[in-house]
Amino acid sequence: MVKKIMENKVEEEEKGEAQQLKKRKGKDVFPFGNYKNYYGYRIGQGLNEDPRFKVLKKEWFEGKDCLDIGCNSGIITIQIAQKFNCRSILGIDIDSNRVADAYWHLRKIVRTEHNEKRRANASRVEVIEKGDGLEKNVTATQEEKKAISRNCSPAERNLFDIVSFKQENFVHGRDSPEKYYDTILCLSVTKWIHLNWGDDGLITLFMRIWKLLRPGGIFVLEPQPWVSYEKNRRVSETTATNFQNIKLYPKEFQEILLDKIGFRTVEDIGSGSLSSSKTGFNRPIFLFRK
Repeated sequence: MVKKIMENKVEEEEKGEAQQLKKRKGKDVFPFGNYKNYYGYRIGQGLNEDPRFKVLKKEWFEGKDCLDIGCNSGIITIQIAQKFNCRSILGIDIDSNRVADAYWHLRKIVRTEHNEKRRANASRVEVIEKGDGLEKNVTATQEEKKAISRNCSPAERNLFDIVSFKQENFVHGRDSPEKYYDTILCLSVTKWIHLNWGDDGLITLFMRIWKLLRPGGIFVLEPQPWVSYEKNRRVSETTATNFQNIKLYPKEFQEILLDKIGFRTVEDIGSGSLSSSKTGFNRPIFLFRK
């Protein structure tokens, strides 16, 4: 009798999930967390900067080669390059549309900086001299113009040189033997990898990160809590199935990364520090060192 009741309950849950999936058909679905306008939703109105910058330190990025896993539209990737002067930063995302958005944002930011520098330099090129009660325009020579151009355009080119984006499924990606990183970020991404590729995918994520880090390298992790998994488990048939089979929970990630993957230390750098984040996004952030 009890067995029959349990079977009926499971059957009802499966029917409910199937109905949820059916309702999603015809709508935009983002099974990998590859939301459009993610940063506008996460950061909210009235904030100029992602609140997570409160806990990020310049020395983790300055002069370093960095990797941002699950970069979405690239806003935080670009801001890290601007704010912390990293040597290079690569943002990767599974969705080619989000990578296209990231390059659009990069071009827009470079164009804005270029226009600001052109206006600033224009005032240096054309000088108004006053003498004997007369005004005359003094235009810079071609050599002076070239010198001014040399002063401003490297900064523009450098942002393109520093920041790049690539479409890639990180779980199934191949390691480049000659490319390693000093700092790797994985911000609010683990849930989507976990739901789409299960426990094996999560372990693959952590192992690849460890392999790609140079000795002494830094791994910045912002994991989503289990309650967030529960809210998104029905986003696809794959996530619904994997959710039922997950054995490794977010509360165990620190132990896994230290004892099984091989990181030396961990520091909680974010708990309680992101009060300006929107509801649901005040998540812990951990710093692991290889």
